Amino acid sequence: NWLVFLPVFLPIMWVLSDYCEVNLCHNGGTCVTGVGEDPFICICADGFTGETCNLNETGPCSPNPCRNDGFCEVISSTRRGDVFGGYICKCQPGFEGVHCHINVNDCENEPCKNRGTCRDLEADYSCQCPSPYVGKQCQLRCITLMGMEGGDILESQITASSVHYGILGLQRWGPELARLNHQGMVNAWTAANHDKNPWIEINMLKKVRLTGIITQGASRMGIAEYVKLFKVASSFDGKTYTTYRGDGLTRHKVFVGNTDNDSTKSNMFDPPIVAQFIRIIPLVCRKACTLRMELVGCELNGCSEPMGMKSRLISDGQLSASSAFRTWNIDTFTWHPQFARLDKQGKTNAWSAATNNRSEWLQVDLQKTKRLTGIITQGAKDFGVVQYVSAFKVAYSNNGHAWNVVKDENSNTEKIFEGNVDNNMHKKNVFDPPFYAQYVRIVPWEWQERITLRMELLGCDD
Repeated sequence: NWLVFLPVFLPIMWVLSDYCEVNLCHNGGTCVTGVGEDPFICICADGFTGETCNLNETGPCSPNPCRNDGFCEVISSTRRGDVFGGYICKCQPGFEGVHCHINVNDCENEPCKNRGTCRDLEADYSCQCPSPYVGKQCQLRCITLMGMEGGDILESQITASSVHYGILGLQRWGPELARLNHQGMVNAWTAANHDKNPWIEINMLKKVRLTGIITQGASRMGIAEYVKLFKVASSFDGKTYTTYRGDGLTRHKVFVGNTDNDSTKSNMFDPPIVAQFIRIIPLVCRKACTLRMELVGCELNGCSEPMGMKSRLISDGQLSASSAFRTWNIDTFTWHPQFARLDKQGKTNAWSAATNNRSEWLQVDLQKTKRLTGIITQGAKDFGVVQYVSAFKVAYSNNGHAWNVVKDENSNTEKIFEGNVDNNMHKKNVFDPPFYAQYVRIVPWEWQERITLRMELLGCDD
């Protein structure tokens, strides 16, 4: 049977093989000519064998009875009726059952704490945490006072659309005064009377997670002034802003502010806001838009969770590529981008590019901006031929159009990451510093035999 010798003839077949004018192969097999001395050979579909694919594969593991990429191991060649009894299935983590057909419900043990909602995934779970809780199991409280009242946020970090000047211009109600419980005759920020679209903004100098805001008004010349209603917008770069909506809302969320000049009002961000710039936008004010405030949140850390390639939290529709290779130009053996999942099994079990050049790429759409801290890569085999990406670049984008390439901090040049050295071992690379993106592209730079990749992204939803 020619199938036994396919690895030997593979390089020749790529160059010389062609389809038979009449397909002489049965059961969905593909007829190929120009290989060896025989007039044709048949590339058989799974479950069939023989010179013309006219025979069923036989044996405990042919065809493979193990599902969900389970590994079939022969322990005996005996049969019992029409049921194979001479094999066992070694299941991937998260699956169980004789044929690895049962997805373990990882939510049964209620891993999510503090009223977190558990979602069972293939071989994993995720927790949707109510604010202010965060972490894999919603076990952490993100309630640190970020520094408006305490002074950790410097005056230079606070800006506003305008400033009110009182008493013939001698009193300046500037944004640097907008600190919770600030005392004195002039003790808050007030927007200018002519400002029709007022705002005050804090630059946190780095990406942080914000879970809430505490607001307060003030008294000017004995008259209570405060913000009754406001919106919140955020930005990563101080140029492009997103107005907060909250979960399940189609319109911008309007927060209810204060009802007097001195008491405080707390509002939670659920889900939290992850940003560097936070902007408060007053909508309705009493007398004037006057504000003192504090932000509540925490630093970003502990962010190295698998993002969902292996567990399939990242769906097939979120994966795309510049091209996909087809072994012997056969549709059945297409190396689609949705196969680029770490540890995937099967005959075609990875993404492979149609051509070997540096313009090829594999793309993941994370559907919203997330923090990326690393990547794990893996190669694969094509009918016995070892293939992998040995070096690659990483590009990222927030809109899928404008792209940045991860750079080496020391040289400020585009960073070339070290890839794999074989087809099966994992290779982990860390993004230092991490970056924020919705879209991530892996750009192969060097490779063995053919560009072939399985992978997992590391990071968190922050």
